[in-house]
Amino acid sequence: MPTGPDDPLWWTLRKPFRPVTYHAARAMFVRANALLGSDWSLHDLRHTAAYRLARDPGMPITDVQWVLGHASLTTTQIYTTPTPADVIDAVVAHHRRRAEPRPPAEREPLGYRKESLDVLFGRRDS
Repeated sequence: MPTGPDDPLWWTLRKPFRPVTYHAARAMFVRANALLGSDWSLHDLRHTAAYRLARDPGMPITDVQWVLGHASLTTTQIYTTPTPADVIDAVVAHHRRRAEPRPPAEREPLGYRKESLDVLFGRRDS
């Protein structure tokens, strides 16, 4: 059976091998859900793919929009909402970066510049 990048992912198990149709895939999910006591659907796979694509920093959101066939970008943007775990990871990473020693040139100034204080208090250069 073909395995090229543009070939279907799922194929029938019986000859003649052919791509699994939507109805066959849905029937497969119905049988698996009955065995597992779950309620997954093909649409759930679409949502999972959308979230993964939208979170890939190398994937422009407009490309995700095109893949999903959304007419409006705002529809696609619902997949960019971070999970609580993502937010926690980002905050921890932020604090880790702030705790790393930096060269003096990159450090934030500890006070005000003399020139700024002179202007503020009306001092003149002597």
